[in-house]
Amino acid sequence: MMKILVTVKRVVDYTVSIRVKDDQSGVDTANVKMSMNPFDEIAVEEALRLKEQGIASEVVAVSIGLPVCQETLRSALSMGVDRAILVETDLNIEPLSAAKIFKAIALQESPQLIILGKQAIDTDYNQTGQMLAGLLNWPQGTFASKMVVDKNSVQVTREIEGGLETLLLQLPAVITTDLRLNKPRYPSLPMIMQAKQKPFQVIQAATLQLDLQPRLKIVKVVSPQRKRAGIKVGSVKELLDRLKNETQVWQ
Repeated sequence: MMKILVTVKRVVDYTVSIRVKDDQSGVDTANVKMSMNPFDEIAVEEALRLKEQGIASEVVAVSIGLPVCQETLRSALSMGVDRAILVETDLNIEPLSAAKIFKAIALQESPQLIILGKQAIDTDYNQTGQMLAGLLNWPQGTFASKMVVDKNSVQVTREIEGGLETLLLQLPAVITTDLRLNKPRYPSLPMIMQAKQKPFQVIQAATLQLDLQPRLKIVKVVSPQRKRAGIKVGSVKELLDRLKNETQVWQ
């Protein structure tokens, strides 16, 4: 049976109202609720379902970041993941750097399948899975809304403009998950307690001897403009007049 590697990221919880720092250098995360990236929760859930079906023998979760990221990995363990690996670093990890780290871990762990969330809700880059597949030279199926895993292959259904596309990939492969793939489970109290006893490995990113220096520079972060109130019109003619003559409608 196969080993599955899943990646998880610690992000600001999706229920939190984001605040931009006064110097516009980024988002203020002080005293803010953090949680596992929702797309990564879906990746974890899909891996666990494959294990429950007898297709996978082990599910390993990997995260990158500061020691506080252990909380996110503990959440994955409480869902049912077997082992956790934290690649510890205080660098700002961009998609290419994350892909390099995940490649290094994949070469150590030799999984037959790597499942990632299609994007993280804090940056929305949607690049890491594709870059990882490129670095490993593995086939990839992005935005998976359905997965069917066989002994040596995986069939991925993905939503595209105008319908659905089905891909047949030979293992090993990289999959990124869409929201429609599944609904993640809630950890039970016994599983939360058991998670404390599961293997947890911490690797210093520097020991991987990778070039992880940031290549992107954030110039400024600003909050989006508030939506303006709508305008009611009494007829199609009035609507056309406003669209033609009032430039503020287009701003």
